[in-house]
Amino acid sequence: MKKSRKFWNKEYKDSKYLAMSDNPSEDMQKFLRFVERLEGKQSLNELCKVLDLGTGNGRNIIYLAKTYGLSGVGYDISEIAVSEAKKASVGLPLKYEVKSIGESISFPDSSVTLVLDMMTSHFLSNAERKNMQQEIYRVLKPGGWLYLKTFLRTNDRHAERLLKDAPAEEEGSYIHPEIGVPEHVFTEDDIIEELESGGFTIAKISKSHNPSKRRSMSLYVQKI
Repeated sequence: MKKSRKFWNKEYKDSKYLAMSDNPSEDMQKFLRFVERLEGKQSLNELCKVLDLGTGNGRNIIYLAKTYGLSGVGYDISEIAVSEAKKASVGLPLKYEVKSIGESISFPDSSVTLVLDMMTSHFLSNAERKNMQQEIYRVLKPGGWLYLKTFLRTNDRHAERLLKDAPAEEEGSYIHPEIGVPEHVFTEDDIIEELESGGFTIAKISKSHNPSKRRSMSLYVQKI
């Protein structure tokens, strides 16, 4: 965790590897439009609460607060990211904590309407990720949503090369070349089995298809 925190603090101070943005994720906005078409503003109004796991500079949770009036909390391992998120959230019903997403979630049972896990939990071990998903299930209200975006292993030559050249201890994981910590990459079947065994229902899966980039998939997941 110390190695990850050091890397992300450095990235948020002077980004070298990732393109940082203040704009909300387009993929998340597609998910929100899906939810609106399905149920209107039932899960997207000022009475609803959002938990953003790996919030970064807060760009996505800030969008939810400004657009739909949601209140919420963002967790991130980087002190610098949390500091930036707080500065950008003045006047909004949002709070932030410097915290690993692998730790227990400090929310009561069935108290959250929406959880975001966007390119974050693949840094956890299998055991940590299972605990996190159990915590997400616990804090989500019945009918609440998890928006999960993660890497897709299928037809990703870069992922297969990393798995071959820098394998980690757990199957399907490699050592990240810049951060130096394990990172997991899923097949579609792997993530479906993982989520459904935890009691979730998957409403939709959207996959990227640009062969020049790392493949990813977005999962629209609901607690029934």
